[in-house]
Amino acid sequence: MAVKHLVLFQFKANTGADAVKEATSRMLGLKEGCLNPTSRKQYIKSLTGGKDNSIEGAQRGITHAFVVEFESIEDRNYYVNSDPHHSEFKNYVIPFLENFVIVDYSEGVF
Repeated sequence: MAVKHLVLFQFKANTGADAVKEATSRMLGLKEGCLNPTSRKQYIKSLTGGKDNSIEGAQRGITHAFVVEFESIEDRNYYVNSDPHHSEFKNYVIPFLENFVIVDYSEGVF
């Protein structure tokens, strides 16, 4: 069953535009860089993202959103727990973040 992995970022106020651009580019680059340890092929089905443009005012500081789609829970679990490329990205980005939210779901499963 496919899994969608929502990632929401709030960057620290003192994070410059170049650092935000680099962090978001690296986030989007995870699709190409995360490889299955056995097949050595990309296992992220899709990865999209962008800067908030909501007019509702309910963002609570969140400025950037990403949707990562995995074919299976096993792929998501590898990504979260073991993928060295993802781990390297987390180590890079966390110092720039004031807050982040991650929510995973499978469509139609409530």
